[in-house]
Amino acid sequence: MSRSKNSPGGAAEQHRVRHVEIDVSREGQRLDNFLLGQLKGVPKSHVYRILRRGEVRVNSARVAPSYRLQEGDKVRIPPIRTSQPVKATEPQRFEWLSGRTLYEDRDLLVLDKPGGLAVHGGSGVGAGLIEGLRAVRPDLPVLELAHRLDRDTSGCLLLAKNRPALLALHEMLRDGKIEKRYLALLKGRWRGGSKTVSARLARDRIRGGERLVGVSDEGRAAASRFEPKRAYGPATLVEIRLDTGRTHQARVHAAHIGHPIAGDEKYGDRAFNRELRELGLRRLFLHAARLRFAHPATGARIEIAAELPTELKSLLERLREPATL
Repeated sequence: MSRSKNSPGGAAEQHRVRHVEIDVSREGQRLDNFLLGQLKGVPKSHVYRILRRGEVRVNSARVAPSYRLQEGDKVRIPPIRTSQPVKATEPQRFEWLSGRTLYEDRDLLVLDKPGGLAVHGGSGVGAGLIEGLRAVRPDLPVLELAHRLDRDTSGCLLLAKNRPALLALHEMLRDGKIEKRYLALLKGRWRGGSKTVSARLARDRIRGGERLVGVSDEGRAAASRFEPKRAYGPATLVEIRLDTGRTHQARVHAAHIGHPIAGDEKYGDRAFNRELRELGLRRLFLHAARLRFAHPATGARIEIAAELPTELKSLLERLREPATL
């Protein structure tokens, strides 16, 4: 990927067309948000102008700014000139990230991502987790997201510290060799034991100008296993194992079986969300609690866990005394 250069007049300019291949960590990100993250220092109006003109292409075709990127997409980014220099992310804004390390070795880094922090910078977000982490870890020449979590999802986030590790992790994710388990609070009392949901998912609905994911026979295969843990008043705490990693998979599958996730503004139940908001829930109750996989370099078994955040624990305490299912 080419870097911006400073011209004699003080303008930052990208002199060459760039072609960026999308990996699994950016799957599901809007094209306009991706470009805003790639073209730091370029006015937003200019980014949307080159999109309207068709200067940005995905797989050689014109697409809408709202297009959701897919793994393997090839994005053409034209040469860009801007009169403003690229602003570096201020390290002090993200120094607290260093205290959220769950695991680190020469190849890997796992962070406990807080809810409310986007993994990438983009529209409305000056800098995300990856930009902040790169600012506070200048000792790491390579630092890339192996996968992504939604902005409102907390927990285990896996990053690679070199290219071989990144490629190996992507292959493991595609082959289902990285076990991802989430904790979620669902609407209603769960009946019965564990349940596997195998419903294909596709981005086929638009609401409020935003494309959503829905269950569709034409979609991509997706499988989620739900295991109930405890009942909490009008809700049930469950563990969700994702056998695939589709965009919004846990959220859509939960809603599909009539048990939407608490605090989900896109796929959830408004009345249920309002009830829990009165008890203090201000975010999506979805937490990436555990990762299990073989180390891509050594083959050693790795298991990493992230404790449920305080704000989610507090909600459970406010609900009635839990009863074992």
